[in-house]
Amino acid sequence: MAPSIGQCAVGAAIAWLVAKDLLGHSRPFFAPIAVVICIGVALGQRMRRVVELVVGVSLGVGVGDLLVSRIGSGAWQIALVVALAMGVAVLLDSGSLIVLQAGSSAVLVATLLPPSGSGGFDRMVDALVGGLMGLAAVALLPTSPSALARRHAKGTFGALADALRQIAEAIENRDVRLATDALEEARGSHKNVEEFRQALETGKEIATISPLHRHRRPSLEGYEQAAVPLDHALRNARVLARRAIVALDGPATLPPWLPRELRELADATLMLRDDLAAERSPERARRAILAVASRQGAERWGFSADVMIAQLRSIIVDLLQATGIDRDEAVATLPPLDVHPDDRSADEEDEPPDSKDSSSPRKSTQRPTKRT
Repeated sequence: MAPSIGQCAVGAAIAWLVAKDLLGHSRPFFAPIAVVICIGVALGQRMRRVVELVVGVSLGVGVGDLLVSRIGSGAWQIALVVALAMGVAVLLDSGSLIVLQAGSSAVLVATLLPPSGSGGFDRMVDALVGGLMGLAAVALLPTSPSALARRHAKGTFGALADALRQIAEAIENRDVRLATDALEEARGSHKNVEEFRQALETGKEIATISPLHRHRRPSLEGYEQAAVPLDHALRNARVLARRAIVALDGPATLPPWLPRELRELADATLMLRDDLAAERSPERARRAILAVASRQGAERWGFSADVMIAQLRSIIVDLLQATGIDRDEAVATLPPLDVHPDDRSADEEDEPPDSKDSSSPRKSTQRPTKRT
């Protein structure tokens, strides 16, 4: 968080100086507040926050100035001003920041800052100055976008590799507890995925507005193409772990080669992480994944084992897509499966109705699978 905190501190001080000394505003508190809100410590959507902040403050100040100058200040006046300001903000945009800023600005006008002359307009200008200073701080004191993406991608790649290795160990030792632990840890990976997504969004934003890091934009492309397939691979790993729990808790026979394939995919996942971090083509990782794909056969092992093999195939396709191969080409690397259409896991977790099995072609006979 240190870069964001530093940007907030420097930007707030500069915004105060600009609004007070250059524009002559006596109490330009909206300017430094705007900087802190626009930059924040969260990743992503800073440009959107600037727009929402300025519009929200303008609405709150405008409605507050207009009404308070007519009806005075008091408890019922505050209620009316806040309701109207937030209502107008919701009609314009339901984003939480614009609505909250409209309401809080209206409260300030109705209580501490009764309208006087051009005070309302000055407050709107202060908010705009703060927003612009916030963007300037992000542009001129930025975190490297590639370093930001690399740092947050590490957790996502690591979560997938760990899940695959734990499932492999659980199968090898026929240990239900290990499979359960793998499922719980894989479920906790959602935070890694979300942080990775936000880091990518912030990295693209920095590369867009910062002249110092505009040349870094190509270094983010590998992470961009890997982000969604990695998320899908983690979802498939969760379904694989669930089916492993069911299989290991019963008499199901599992392929003896399955742990080895899972470990090789875990190694390939870390290779892909290292290739992207070094900004080189992921050929090494792609070859490792293709080696696993080439060994997939059509042998039937029983219901639970077949479900797990289908999930393994889905993860292979997801990882190939993460290396830059398109979906149809990735599916074509796998030999076809002769799967009965009524084969389906009764206890697989639901997913949104528009999602599809990433390893099955659009007209495939392969078993449809669900992601958690």
